[in-house]
Amino acid sequence: MGRPRALVAVVAGALLLAGCGSGPSQVGSAVIVGDHSVGLDQVQSMIDQAVRQDPYAQKLAREHKLDLLGREIVRQTVLHELTARAAEKEGLVADPAKVAGFVAQESSAPVTDTGQGDQVAVTQIVAKLRDRTEVASDVALEQQLAQKYLPKLTVGADYVGISAASDTDADARARAFDLAKQFAADPGKIPATIQQANQEAQQAQQAQQMGMPAAPGSFTAGQASELFGASQYLGLAQTPLFGTEKNSILVFQAQQPQRPDWFVFVIRARGTDQAVPSDDKPQTPSATQLTSIGTRLLQPYLAETGLRVNPRYGVWDVVSMNLAPNQDATKGLVLPLRGAAPAQQ
Repeated sequence: MGRPRALVAVVAGALLLAGCGSGPSQVGSAVIVGDHSVGLDQVQSMIDQAVRQDPYAQKLAREHKLDLLGREIVRQTVLHELTARAAEKEGLVADPAKVAGFVAQESSAPVTDTGQGDQVAVTQIVAKLRDRTEVASDVALEQQLAQKYLPKLTVGADYVGISAASDTDADARARAFDLAKQFAADPGKIPATIQQANQEAQQAQQAQQMGMPAAPGSFTAGQASELFGASQYLGLAQTPLFGTEKNSILVFQAQQPQRPDWFVFVIRARGTDQAVPSDDKPQTPSATQLTSIGTRLLQPYLAETGLRVNPRYGVWDVVSMNLAPNQDATKGLVLPLRGAAPAQQ
C-alpha cells in the first residue's frame, strides 16, 4: 500500500461549464484552470496507461467504471493548479527535504484491491501517473498553507440544522437547498427562521430524551452569531465552513459521518488574523489533517481561475472540492447573499 496517508489526503482532500472569451479553448479540453488546459486526449492517454499497469484499473475497466479515473485526473489537475496559485500568492516554497521524504515513502508497486473502495484506489492510481516530486510538493505546500492560517482562522456564522433519515435522504437535501435559496434571495427571513429552528430543536431534544426520534426534515439546530475557530474544530476546519467566503449561504452535511443532518450556514465573517478566545487548548493536527485543511484553504482561489470542466467529466462541486457526475450528485451548495459580493460557485 506504501503511500503515506498525507500523500493520499492531498488528492483525496474532502461548476462552471463552457464559456467564451480569451484563453484556452474548451474544444478538445477536459478541463481549463486559469491559463492551463488539459486535453481530452491527454486524459484518455493517462487512463490507458493506468489500465496497462494497475490491476485495480483493470478491475474498473471490467466494471465499466473508467469514468472514475477520468474525473480523478481532472480533480487532481484542478487541485495542483490551485496549490500553485496559493503558493505564489502566499510566498510559500516547498521544503526540499520534506518533498524528498514524501517521495521516498511512495511505493512503485501497482495499485491492487485492498478493500478500501474505489475512491482510495483511483486517488492512488492517478497520483502514481503524475510526477512524484510534483505530487509530494503539493502535499508539502498544502501543509504549509494550513500551518500558516490554522491558528488564526475564524468563521462567524448563523446556522440551522435539518434532520435527515440517512446519508441519502433526498427530501432533507431538497429542503436544505430550498431554504438556502430562500435565505439568499431574502436575507430578511434568516433571523425568524433561526429563532423557529432553535425552538424546534429544543422540542426535538426533549422528545429524543423520551425515546422519540426527530422527524425527517424537522429543524434540529438553530443558532445566530456563532464564532468558530479552526484550531478548536479540526474536523470542521476540513469542511467548506472554513473555505467559504463571507456573505455566502452554505449547505452541506456538517456532522458526517456521525450524523447525516443537513446544515444551512449564513457566513457572516471570515478572518485569518485573530484567534478565537477559548478556554480549550488548540488541538494538534495530524499530518493528514493538515493536508486536508490545506486542500480546503484552496477553495477561495477557485473564483479567480475561470474553471471550466468538460461536461463529460461532470461538474465541479465546490463543497467537496471534487467532481460530481451531475448537479444532483453534489455534496452541497454555495450561494451569494442578495446584495453582497458574489460567492464562488
